[in-house]
Amino acid sequence: MDKEAIKTLLVSLQNGQIGVDEALNKLKHLPYEDIEFAKIDHHRQLRGGIAEVIFGEGKKTEDAIEIARRIYNMSGRVLITRASKEIYDGLHIDGARYYPTSRLIEAGEGRKKIGRIVVVSAGTADIPVSEEAAVTASFLSSSVETLYDVGVAGLHRLLSNVGVFEGANVVIVAAGMEGALPSVVGSLIDKPIIAVPTSVGYGTSLGGLTPLFAMLNSCVPGIAVMNIDNGFGAGCLAHKINILAVHD
Repeated sequence: MDKEAIKTLLVSLQNGQIGVDEALNKLKHLPYEDIEFAKIDHHRQLRGGIAEVIFGEGKKTEDAIEIARRIYNMSGRVLITRASKEIYDGLHIDGARYYPTSRLIEAGEGRKKIGRIVVVSAGTADIPVSEEAAVTASFLSSSVETLYDVGVAGLHRLLSNVGVFEGANVVIVAAGMEGALPSVVGSLIDKPIIAVPTSVGYGTSLGGLTPLFAMLNSCVPGIAVMNIDNGFGAGCLAHKINILAVHD
């Protein structure tokens, strides 16, 4: 439940549109709801600006579904990362959408998109992480544009698309292999860059460690580096930067 939802609830109470018991029932699970196997943090949106998001991987299907339904019933929206098709099939929430490439599930009324974020992938194999970032930022209400498969093996593909960065408040760049693309993009534009190393690559890519180290050691200033394959974290950070830029 965010600030606007609480404000609407209190105004409704003040105007007599709802009673004290109904208002109390809506607020009773703040700051969290204890359902034995999980303590659902309904208060997180109010504290940090981003509601609790469910990490689906490693959870029992039925547990993930139960948590998701409770978050949705409280706020009208829910996002699940690293989710299986089984979780999606068991949700039974009207309008829910499953993204098989990034394994994301989103449900709930869309919000007006503001600002502008550009998400870039070095190769097609980096798209799952890029899509995780893009869908996350979009779910949070940022306007997102994508540019895929423009890695350094064919630099002309990037150079012919530099116009896409005009008007962006922040750029996310996902890359595996040697992880060079964020530095290249950073040398061409004046936007803050969030680099996401992916686990794509042959043996000495070391599951994403090589691009991670390359990004951490970039000589281009203004690059922040996320954890390996952490498109979700990149989407959240980009959204926060975008919101600050819009409201500046």
